[in-house]
Amino acid sequence: MTVDQVVTNRFLERADAKGLLDVAVTTMDSPVGKLLLVATPKGLVRIAFEDENRDDVLGEVAEHLSPRILEAPRRLDPVRRELDKYFAGRLRDFEVPIDWSLTGVFARRVLRRTARIPYGSVASYRDVAVGVGTPRGARAVGNALGSNPIPVVVPCHRVVRTGGAIGGYGGGLPRKRYLLALEAG
Repeated sequence: MTVDQVVTNRFLERADAKGLLDVAVTTMDSPVGKLLLVATPKGLVRIAFEDENRDDVLGEVAEHLSPRILEAPRRLDPVRRELDKYFAGRLRDFEVPIDWSLTGVFARRVLRRTARIPYGSVASYRDVAVGVGTPRGARAVGNALGSNPIPVVVPCHRVVRTGGAIGGYGGGLPRKRYLLALEAG
C-alpha cells in the first residue's frame, strides 16, 4: 500500500467514524461494462452503467441525498463481491441492503415486486402491473422500470413484453440480452 493510499484510508475512516461520509462511491469492472456503485449508510442506492454521465449521476445523488460524497471502495466491497459472484453465475439472490431513497412511491412498489422475480425467470410488464395492484398500468410499470436506479441488483432485465418479446432496458438491449442469457445458464 502506498503512502497516499494509507493517508486516504485514514481520512475515510475518520470521516466515516464522525458521520461525515453520507455517500460512498466506487467503480468496478463487469461483463456489462464499468459500473458506478453508490451507497448510503442505509444500503446500495444507485448503480450506473459506464455510458451514463458520472457527474450527472453524482449530481442527482448530491441533490436528492447529500453532497457529502466520497470515493470509498471498502464500504462497497460487499456489493462488489455479490456482483462478482452474480456475473460468475454463483449468486442468484442479492442480499445487500437497498436504500430506496431515489425512488418514488409507485416506482418503489414496482421495483420491490420486480426484485421478487426469481433468477432465470421473466415476468411481463402486465404481470408486474397486476402484482402492484394496477392491472392496466403496464406502461407506468415500464416507465418505473426504465428509471430503476439499481439495475442488475433490482432485476428489471427480467421484465419482458407480453408474448415474450424482450422489451426495453435502461442499460440498453445488449446488456438486457446478456443478463437474460447469463441467468438462462
